[in-house]
Amino acid sequence: MDREMLADQQRLVELVEEEGWDVTDLEISAYDSPWSDEDDPEATVTITARKPYESEDDGSDSDRDDENPFRVN
Repeated sequence: MDREMLADQQRLVELVEEEGWDVTDLEISAYDSPWSDEDDPEATVTITARKPYESEDDGSDSDRDDENPFRVN
């Protein structure tokens, strides 16, 4: 794997983290493009991240479906 690809992957992670996201999984795939006649490799980066958001809930349960069988009270 090319050092430039890894450096680009790290920069993408830094950008995501700068926006307040927590990276939970990361994958990079390097390959030769089947759509191009060039010999230059390509890469695909998959970043899985999470970011908690504060609830705008006022504490009341009036908006919830009380008959939801998946809700634990």
